[in-house]
Amino acid sequence: MVFQKILLAYDGSDSSNKALAKAAELVKLSPESELIILHVYDFPRFYIAEGFAPVPDSVNMEFVELANRTTDEAKRRLDEMGVSGKVELAQGAAAEVILENAESQGADVIVVGTRGHGGIREFVLGSVSHNIVQHARIPVLVVK
Repeated sequence: MVFQKILLAYDGSDSSNKALAKAAELVKLSPESELIILHVYDFPRFYIAEGFAPVPDSVNMEFVELANRTTDEAKRRLDEMGVSGKVELAQGAAAEVILENAESQGADVIVVGTRGHGGIREFVLGSVSHNIVQHARIPVLVVK
């Protein structure tokens, strides 16, 4: 099966780097295909009593800086593999943003790693990869 537009969900984890390598293999098998690497970040939220506590701007800026470093890393890895692709950055709930992006960009496959940097949030809310698999309307390649 040849894919024309491949969307890779990337968070900089070991698992997403393995997924990047697999997506690069797919592109090499079908050089006319387009690779889009999407890194999604979100700002921390602290729930206190009946609402959310404000988060200092300096903390939010640290998240933005980390997100930018993560996309820079994805670009560097692409260059090392000799594969061309577009690297994008988005803010929001990861699974939701990835699924919306796949639909809006007309992707015909989503490539994602099994485990990311979700930590306890991933345990409580369910993993991003699991949510993508459950709700995607296109094939999803989950890389271990």
